[in-house]
Amino acid sequence: MNDLTRFHAMMRYQPVDHTPYWSWGGWPETYQRWEKEGYNPQTFDVNGGADRRIAYGDWWFPNPAFEHTVLAEDDFTVTYINHEGITMRERKDNPFSSMPQFVRFPVETREDFRKFWRERMQPDLSQRIGPDWRAQLLAARAQPHPLVVISDRWGGFFGPLRNMLGVQTLCTMFYDDPAFVEEMMDADADLIIAIMAQVLDVVSVDAFAMWEDMAYKSAPLISPALVRRYMLPRYRRVADYLRGRGVEWIGLDSDGQIDPLIPIWLDAGLNFLYPFEVQAGMDVLQVRRKYGRELRIWGGVDKRVLAHGQAEMDAELERVRPLMEEGGYLPHTDHSVPPDVPFANYVYFMQRFGDVCHGRG
Repeated sequence: MNDLTRFHAMMRYQPVDHTPYWSWGGWPETYQRWEKEGYNPQTFDVNGGADRRIAYGDWWFPNPAFEHTVLAEDDFTVTYINHEGITMRERKDNPFSSMPQFVRFPVETREDFRKFWRERMQPDLSQRIGPDWRAQLLAARAQPHPLVVISDRWGGFFGPLRNMLGVQTLCTMFYDDPAFVEEMMDADADLIIAIMAQVLDVVSVDAFAMWEDMAYKSAPLISPALVRRYMLPRYRRVADYLRGRGVEWIGLDSDGQIDPLIPIWLDAGLNFLYPFEVQAGMDVLQVRRKYGRELRIWGGVDKRVLAHGQAEMDAELERVRPLMEEGGYLPHTDHSVPPDVPFANYVYFMQRFGDVCHGRG
């Protein structure tokens, strides 16, 4: 089998020559640490023999991007407007793996939103991907790997709105101005369908994932009742369109404690989720027992154990082994590998990961 046929067989609970598994990589600070510890990107493949996928997603962001504008700076932090129009205050020492302070968001009124969407969220793939976007898609499709389109940060019905308004404003907007919330959600559903219509006219796609990040450690950021009322119809609209165009696997990326939302996503026609953060209480074995085989699971391997010893890494892989053997499960770490992980630990983990997935012990 190759990566593509193995992926689909796993998702369909069919026999595979080995459990497909992915490397999720590390934060930029992680690679910086590893280079000090002997990592050479020219000679060492961080993929470590894992299955490969072609993931497209960086062209969903606002286009044209906002100009990077520094507003203030001191010895430890810098405040700037990022490419999404968000004003943020960020640490200089760990800008990627630390959380910034969000100071201001680009949308404050309905007029702001309409201007933002009209100027920066048009489905022109010649601008988003490049004038040769058809050739790029065809080249990707010709590879023996699953082609996964991820509408990163700007394809969903909570995450993109949060990017424009901020969490607090968005959460109160469900009560203060629900019609405005629905207008924004409908605009994003239209965008997803308009972009994917062009993509699917050129190539088939193996999986499509929306992006939400709508939960924290203990619970979702909004109630399941609001998700069911406002978001489910938009999920269903997108899922129905994509499935009608031949996309078999339609799912969603959200960190945090998402268990209360899973029934809604299943009702909306989604059939895979990721990354199932263990530190937020997401246990992939419990998820399978609770929701059954209708839900395919990606991720769920606790990234934190990579900072510990070999015994802890071995135990974590053994914990998820039953799900590997059952199928419908694509293991990978439950987020990017953090910079407290030594390079030697990562090398060992990827070796053991491959051994377990290949049934070598």
